[in-house]
Amino acid sequence: MKQSLRAKRMAKHHKRTKNQSKLNLVSLMDIFTILVFFLLVNSSDVEVLQTDKTITLPTSTAETMPDTTVVVRVNATDVLVGGRPIAKVDAVMAEAGNNIPALAQELKFLSANARPLTPEEQLQGRAVTIMGDKDIPYTLLKKVMATCAENEYRNIALAVSKAASEDAETET
Repeated sequence: MKQSLRAKRMAKHHKRTKNQSKLNLVSLMDIFTILVFFLLVNSSDVEVLQTDKTITLPTSTAETMPDTTVVVRVNATDVLVGGRPIAKVDAVMAEAGNNIPALAQELKFLSANARPLTPEEQLQGRAVTIMGDKDIPYTLLKKVMATCAENEYRNIALAVSKAASEDAETET
């Protein structure tokens, strides 16, 4: 049987609309591959220290990042090592001298459980990062640093929040 022109046109139109478009996964996979490489490259640049809500770090424009070390946190009420409270700030400030016995005991325990130092590392000492609130007294910070230095932790780094450098501010 012979079809009319209208019937042929309608059949052609139905054929066209019957074919659904297919999802092209190649371009989607390319995008995700680029995203994965971008995240891998940029994830190693930043080291995030876990902060307490009770500590407000001072700002700095330092460019070098510290290594992962033992973290001593000092807030308005406590001295903490690895998140565990070691001593109260009031008791530390009331003691005479520059030594904090509870902190010294914890640092000795940590160094006893750590690997032995090489001769080069013995000259420099073990590494420690001190996260102190920007409003703590200098005498408290001095006592913490002196206690660390007396217990083989002489490679001391102070944690700060990174501020924009002056060069970057003048360029914009």
